[in-house]
Amino acid sequence: MKPQDIVVALKLLLVGEKGGSYAVLASELGMSASEVHAAVKRLREGRLVPAEGMRVARQPFRNFLVSGVAHVFPAKEGAPARGIATAWGAPVLKGQFGGNSQDVPVWPDGDGNSRGPSVEPLYRSVPVAARMDPELYDCLALVDTVRLGRARERKVAIEKLDERILSNG
Repeated sequence: MKPQDIVVALKLLLVGEKGGSYAVLASELGMSASEVHAAVKRLREGRLVPAEGMRVARQPFRNFLVSGVAHVFPAKEGAPARGIATAWGAPVLKGQFGGNSQDVPVWPDGDGNSRGPSVEPLYRSVPVAARMDPELYDCLALVDTVRLGRARERKVAIEKLDERILSNG
């Protein structure tokens, strides 16, 4: 499994069966169609997407995000940078934990409007994909909170991920 597989799985969850072709998904994620195809193949091998169709197995995927993603794809804060707020600094969690606005992690991006400790996104196109799809942005920021946060932030992020992943399933 590769980190971009998480991005692809989140997008598949959001678009459902109407998701369209690999080319459409690739365009929306800032990836190539072959990268998306390879990600789906790996998700199938990991039993997170069934052999037929492009539907994500919601409960197993949720379990992986909650229990595995921080260990398999750990994140750490780096040098301060300009970028797009993620984790508890993103709109989905903004203001829930207090703190200084300088302490919010960011995905480095020259077009971003926040400044804080840099965090490498799961995949290089995440800032572009997040700007195009606010729901995906929320999910990616929640996953980053699971990857980076302390127990309190993780708990809230997991509750919000559960609302998105397990609903309408």
